[in-house]
Amino acid sequence: MTDLIKQEHHDGVLTLTIDRPDKLNALTNAMYTRLADLLFAADEDEAVRVVILTGGPNCFTSGNDLVDFLQEPPTHLDSPAFRLMRAVTHLQKPLIAAVCGAAIGIGTTLLLHCDQVLVTRNAKLRMPFVNLGLCPEFGASLLLPRLLGQARAARLLLLGESLNGDDAVAWGLANQAFDDAAQCLEAANEIARRLLALPRESLRQSRQLMKQAGMAELQATLREENSLFIQRLNTDEAKTALNALLNRSTDKNPPKGNQP
Repeated sequence: MTDLIKQEHHDGVLTLTIDRPDKLNALTNAMYTRLADLLFAADEDEAVRVVILTGGPNCFTSGNDLVDFLQEPPTHLDSPAFRLMRAVTHLQKPLIAAVCGAAIGIGTTLLLHCDQVLVTRNAKLRMPFVNLGLCPEFGASLLLPRLLGQARAARLLLLGESLNGDDAVAWGLANQAFDDAAQCLEAANEIARRLLALPRESLRQSRQLMKQAGMAELQATLREENSLFIQRLNTDEAKTALNALLNRSTDKNPPKGNQP
């Protein structure tokens, strides 16, 4: 599964691409582990100054691979998905997301931790946690109400509504929307080049100042969310919803992930 995360390092920019198009870039435990390992390594590599995360031209990620998720659900706070959250939230290098197409579940909550988020107009951002008997993750219960206000956050987190690329920009979840994937990916690279031209230590310290004030609260929220997420997986509500989703996916096609 490690070959499903492509990496390209060029002139100080590390581009990580989720590359599982036949499954809509659904994430397995092995893929979470690989992404986390690459981000931890990037933080230690002086040659890496900016990280771009993308899913390629058609889909960012449809969320968890449902079969893998149900076979090996998270059972502790160092489970692969939670370890990725730690890698992202502690990353000392600027992180740019280029989101083309669907970004479901963790595909959207991850964006809350990126320094720049670029999307295609046909992007679909959705967090169907409550629909599946689960709870928000990746600090979304803390960050979304602060960013959007309680009412808008409730539409996304409680009702599970989705946003397209233009709406994501209008609501403040993304910086800019583009007509196609090529434009989106090129814009991500252009921002990376601009960041590379800045004084390295000044950039690092400024970014740290922006993030450090809320870091303790964020980490406490992550622990609470993740602990509750593990508990929710063992409830009848979640088991019923997840099995129903798996059965629907199996009836139509081999499961492609999609959530949560």
